[in-house]
Amino acid sequence: MKLLLELFLIFAKMGAVTFGGGYAMLPILQREIVENKHWGSEEELMDYYALGQVTPGMIAVNVATFIGCKLKGFWGGVFATLGVITPSMIIITVIALFLTQFEENPYVIHAFAGIRACVCVLILDAVVKLGKKSIKDKRTLAIFIGILLIALFAPFSPVFSVVLAGIAGYYLMPRTTK
Repeated sequence: MKLLLELFLIFAKMGAVTFGGGYAMLPILQREIVENKHWGSEEELMDYYALGQVTPGMIAVNVATFIGCKLKGFWGGVFATLGVITPSMIIITVIALFLTQFEENPYVIHAFAGIRACVCVLILDAVVKLGKKSIKDKRTLAIFIGILLIALFAPFSPVFSVVLAGIAGYYLMPRTTK
């Protein structure tokens, strides 16, 4: 029960301070889950993000569910998921009550502009850190560049990119036999 409560609280904390969706949560997840709690590796976190892209729903919720399930099965997934969505539900409910007073407020408008800029930096930081762990040789660099070009210049779904990267990895990576 202690771990379930801890899952809820960790993900509630993340859900309360993360603006910008699942990608913005990546640096916080990396620090809390991988570095502080040691509940998974960076490779696992990247795998969860890839799966979160191709499964229905929000990335942050999917990743929380995957991590919770890994640690404590079904109930771990439930508690982690509830943790990540509860702060948003409370904040959205409060904002909805006062929306007309907030939407034209110049302080709020400027604050969100600053928050959006910060979110971009946090996402870039996470991408650089994960890139250093993921791009290990010429093959993975080629996959990275190919998917980057597709993401920048082709109107394909992220699902297509993840599936294509998986196929490329399967065919380009050397086979190991045991």
